[in-house]
Amino acid sequence: MMTKAIFKKEIRFSGSGGQGLITAGIILARAAVIEKHRVTQTQTYGPESRGGASRADVIISNAEFYFPEATRFDVLITLTQEAYDRYSFNLKDNGILIADNTSVKNITLLDSEVYELPFADIAQQKLGSLLPTNIITLGFLVRITGVVSEASLKKAIRNFIRPQYVEMNLKAMKIGFKLADGYESDL
Repeated sequence: MMTKAIFKKEIRFSGSGGQGLITAGIILARAAVIEKHRVTQTQTYGPESRGGASRADVIISNAEFYFPEATRFDVLITLTQEAYDRYSFNLKDNGILIADNTSVKNITLLDSEVYELPFADIAQQKLGSLLPTNIITLGFLVRITGVVSEASLKKAIRNFIRPQYVEMNLKAMKIGFKLADGYESDL
């Protein structure tokens, strides 16, 4: 009898309020639920709805787990230098850092896989808005890690995002996929 390999991924989205990090966490968690994984999503944000510190944690597993918040991240997405400075110490050795180098300028990790791209600049240039930066980074994350399928991510976006914004967010997701494909070929 073959036993199924156990996996558990702890992912933190971090930055400042208004960047859509909580939305990205919720969408990722919903995609994991679509795939029938065990999942938890938690969030915190500062007193200001825009500009204060913000983070969302998602834990995805195919086995039971008992603590709902990420403590040692397999993946850290950081959109601000402050968030990087605060949370990078909790990234596992050989973890994955995805940083928006539009704002994150000083990265000192040595034992991690680091992806630095100007996600906010790309969102502004390709989609005319900073708002889909979160979905571009989410698409990038899904493509490089395979933590959920692209089909489940697309379904979660369609189910969660307001109808008038679905197409823009699906375009953002595809941009994230293409960035990951291009990044891999650049290595």
